[in-house]
Amino acid sequence: MATDFYEALGVGRNASSDDIQQAYRKLARKFHPDVNSDPTAVDKFKEIGEAYEVLSNPDLRKKYDRFGADFRRVPDDFDERVYSGSRVGGQGRVRQPTGGDGGFGGFQGFDEVDIEDLLGGMFGGRGRGGPIPGADQEAELELTVEEAYRGGRKHLTFAGAGERGYDVTVPRGVVDGQRIRLAGEGGRGSGNAQPGDLYLVVRIKPHRRYKLSGRDIQIELPVSPWEAALGATVPVSTLDGEVKVRVAPGTSTGKRLRLRGEGMPNPAGKPGDLYAEVRVMVPKSLTKPERKAFEELAAVSDFEPRRGT
Repeated sequence: MATDFYEALGVGRNASSDDIQQAYRKLARKFHPDVNSDPTAVDKFKEIGEAYEVLSNPDLRKKYDRFGADFRRVPDDFDERVYSGSRVGGQGRVRQPTGGDGGFGGFQGFDEVDIEDLLGGMFGGRGRGGPIPGADQEAELELTVEEAYRGGRKHLTFAGAGERGYDVTVPRGVVDGQRIRLAGEGGRGSGNAQPGDLYLVVRIKPHRRYKLSGRDIQIELPVSPWEAALGATVPVSTLDGEVKVRVAPGTSTGKRLRLRGEGMPNPAGKPGDLYAEVRVMVPKSLTKPERKAFEELAAVSDFEPRRGT
């Protein structure tokens, strides 16, 4: 499978141009062959260089986002061909994605355009007389955070010109923007040519507790004032079950605790981390003993949280 340029730079698909530039500079310093003697550094340096070359160019990035690893094979006037082909009747039609609803997870509907007018010049100048491979197509696959974490088999249906069903293997630990290829499930070719592929672009739905940043997961960790002041071992709920984390004495709201490897899995490499951000919580109402204890603390403590602000 071709390298994903966003993963190569360690940025999300919505990263800004500044984010991409900063990520490239950091990685280029780390993997430059003059400073890194690891035998794999040369290949890694070339990989991030190619990724930066594409993602730093708005036009190339747009094509890459749309067509993935095959973006270099797509002619510059592709959009104009789609528009032209959509007005022409005839044989050999291919369905191209539109914004309509239908099926699982926003699986999109399709308009019909003429494949010969659309792709007649894309493959070696073969015209109407020769076979033309089917076009690759793309649709969105919406998943919950839990589904993305665990992966597994899913049956998808598409309500278009007749019901079409797909049995899809979702890899464990997929991230937002990752593409899943269904070979031969794209547009039909003409003249007995091979059909194209269908690419499902993963879109992970927002979660009330877990916030994703690439493969890292961020959560809030509520603690009591006495746990924060005295220190404590508290439970943290992760996608793989409950773990214990140590809150150091004197911890304030905003402190981030890192749990290595507890983020999204990565079958091809290092998993993400989980970051638990401390939130010191106080009771909405106090019992008499609690009020007395807080009043006694206030009487003896010289702590001033606003000092120096």
